[in-house]
Amino acid sequence: MEDHVRSIRTDLALEARQLWREQTEDTAELPGVRARETERRGFQVTTVSVLDAEGEKALCKPKGEYVTLELDKLLRREENAFADCAAVLAEILRSLLGDGARRFLVVGLGNETITPDAIGPWTLESLLVTRHLKEQGYAEFENFSSVSALRCGVLGTTGLEAARLAALAAGEVKPDAVIAVDALASRDPDRLCRTVQISDTGIVPGSGVGNSRSELSRRTLGVPVIAIGVPTVVDAATLAADLARKAGVELAPEAIPATGMMVTPRDIDRGAHDAAKLVGYALDLALHPGLTVEDIDMLL
Repeated sequence: MEDHVRSIRTDLALEARQLWREQTEDTAELPGVRARETERRGFQVTTVSVLDAEGEKALCKPKGEYVTLELDKLLRREENAFADCAAVLAEILRSLLGDGARRFLVVGLGNETITPDAIGPWTLESLLVTRHLKEQGYAEFENFSSVSALRCGVLGTTGLEAARLAALAAGEVKPDAVIAVDALASRDPDRLCRTVQISDTGIVPGSGVGNSRSELSRRTLGVPVIAIGVPTVVDAATLAADLARKAGVELAPEAIPATGMMVTPRDIDRGAHDAAKLVGYALDLALHPGLTVEDIDMLL
């Protein structure tokens, strides 16, 4: 059972929980896992808490909090949806960061020349970077947090692990917390660019496409690491297995000859840009309390 669950590729804790319940045909809560659903400003929010080693084994996720925000209201272009969605995401971020943190390093993971992998770098385009302004003593930025940004690139173009670059940058700026933004893999194509997951467990760059690198976490960087991810791809074998199951045919993903293939929507360019802007604005609202979306428009 566990091997089959592990063969379904997803970075979303919400989906991992759903998958376990499907496979066990059990509607009871998983041992070591707690989930709750709420609605904030018209947006669906699901929090999955992995409580202990038993929960880690069940979901194949590290112990911690995984909060999933559904973007349906935003995608319907409802009135004030962008500002409301960014505010909800900022509230979630602040709750995970806790009180007292004023120095932050935001790391944009991924390859900005490949659209499905560009969420991290593109997010930084909407980030208010303030560390240099505060160090130069500008009075206008006295009440802002100190925010630094790092575009790590990918190992194939830099020759350096993203985690190593993040550790070097963290050693220089000495942040209270690191926030890593990356693209994720989903099991369900309907979630692509329609969901944001925020967790306090750190992240392993490239894990969504089976190209895992060194992790960014409290263990490796020495400070809390918040991970923000937007699913942009579905593993082809996982998708084929799910479609076959809906047609009444049981196939294991590992039995499908689609190794290494990923599926992404045809409108991924628009979806990735929109999601990256949303995450960037939410970071600004979370890290610089008191700002509004209109303030960020002006400052950017």
